[in-house]
Amino acid sequence: MGRVTTHVLDTASGRPGAGMKIELSVFDGPGWKLLKSVSANQDGRTDEPLIDGAALKPGQYRIVFHVADYFRAQGTKLGEPPFLDRVPIRFGIADASANYHVPLLCSPWGYTTYRGS
Repeated sequence: MGRVTTHVLDTASGRPGAGMKIELSVFDGPGWKLLKSVSANQDGRTDEPLIDGAALKPGQYRIVFHVADYFRAQGTKLGEPPFLDRVPIRFGIADASANYHVPLLCSPWGYTTYRGS
């Protein structure tokens, strides 16, 4: 049974991105369909997988991380518009029985991601 999970690390402070809003969508042909909207917990993770089991199907997915809102809430002064606002990570699921971990390591000025398991 496959699943998609994530976590957020605030690399500017070296702490988890607690409270960051995270949205998961799937591309359903005419556009993106929002599947779930959650906030990262104190560990920068979600309390449960973003999607798992029979709900996970092969296809194109997108996680949107609300980076600017998170850093504003931390008291970080950002320009208007901010350099990074919402960071979308688009990825494909080829094997719905596999685990896909899609983390975000970010600061107000940059980010990185990778496929974990």
